[in-house]
Amino acid sequence: MSPACLPAERPRLVILDRDGVINHDSDDYIKSPEEWRVIPGAAEAIARLNAGGIPVAVCTNQSGIGRGLYDEPTYQAITQRMCAVLAEAGAHLDAVFHCPHAPEAGCRCRKPRPGLLEQAADHFRVPLDGVPVVGDSLRDLQAARVVGALPVLVRTGKGRRTLEQGLPWPVATYDDLRGAVAALLAAWEHSV
Repeated sequence: MSPACLPAERPRLVILDRDGVINHDSDDYIKSPEEWRVIPGAAEAIARLNAGGIPVAVCTNQSGIGRGLYDEPTYQAITQRMCAVLAEAGAHLDAVFHCPHAPEAGCRCRKPRPGLLEQAADHFRVPLDGVPVVGDSLRDLQAARVVGALPVLVRTGKGRRTLEQGLPWPVATYDDLRGAVAALLAAWEHSV
């Protein structure tokens, strides 16, 4: 996808999915801090956003909690490990939002519904129009579209599978978070 599809103005926020975007994903779920492994280049990409003064939030479905595969304290321990690994690369997250519900719960916060993104908008007090939302699954992209944000797909995690299944509309697509952030920063740099 051409950089012309990227926002010309520097955003007030960048929202990332977690599994498959920041860390390696697993069809068996990430159920412990030891299973959490950063994708090469992801921490450095977040550090680049931090250095640019752009707040970074994570919005992640964590249905493993609702399915009884791990509990809330374990999820929090995984989040602490993620933050520690990012800090080693000079990166930080400004907020992390998660949906603990199983799909059958019918909650508003489970992507593709927009609840998590709306929580981020409320927290940062910014509208979501044009805010990049980087994900690896169709539900991430759908949630972004519902709120007028900019869907961005990475091929890591489930991204390749998502592409193979076909997308219902054109989406800016990159190999990984490092590539997505580089393209976003380049687009914003040329707009000033």
